[in-house]
Amino acid sequence: MYDVIVESKGYALTDPFFWSDLKVTILKPKTFQPEDVEIAITHCGVCGSDIHTLTQGWGESNLPLVVGHEIVGKVTRVGDKVTEFKPGDRVGVGAQVGSCLQCKRCKSDYENYCPDSISTYNSEYPDRVITHGGYSTAIRAHERFVFPIPDGIESRHAASMLCAGLTVYSPLRTYGAGPGKKIGVVGIGGLGHYAILWAKAMGAEVYAFTHDKSKMEDIKKMGADHIVNTEEKDYHI
Repeated sequence: MYDVIVESKGYALTDPFFWSDLKVTILKPKTFQPEDVEIAITHCGVCGSDIHTLTQGWGESNLPLVVGHEIVGKVTRVGDKVTEFKPGDRVGVGAQVGSCLQCKRCKSDYENYCPDSISTYNSEYPDRVITHGGYSTAIRAHERFVFPIPDGIESRHAASMLCAGLTVYSPLRTYGAGPGKKIGVVGIGGLGHYAILWAKAMGAEVYAFTHDKSKMEDIKKMGADHIVNTEEKDYHI
């Protein structure tokens, strides 16, 4: 039996001048809709976007504000029209929790380009409630933006796939990475390492470009076929 969540708590930004001093804050959830999935959050990754938002690098934020959009948790409640999930399911939520679902972009599976896209945090639901992210105890999202987490992936590993992983998976999938294709990954960091893993899993030949010798062994373990050290004079492939 799962309790209905009537409020949640989160680590919120309350003063932009002290962006790293987050305060535990009571949060009001959006009005629960028939298509909504309510989730008790267990894990959330850290994204560079979180820092940019907290420091006001992308403009003034709605305060108080809870960031975090690499979310994993357990379903506690589903709306009457939800067909893909049930209470107890382990699921994830990325950088978006809603869109109009009616425009050309939405109907072409490009909801992230919808003019009425609703970001997971620092955005606004139709009922005027401000969206809050994953550094909190719970979240509600339209089922279209909720994803099942396979049993074989631990929650702590799955979380960062919902933004960092998806950011590189999407173009690889869109442009047909696979057998017979060569993929170059420039910069092997938070996104780059996922690009290597995905591209290899898709069957492509992978070239990794890095200026950091300390990453060479890890890059090999990730499966890159070729490593190019851009610090070497006159380096070439």
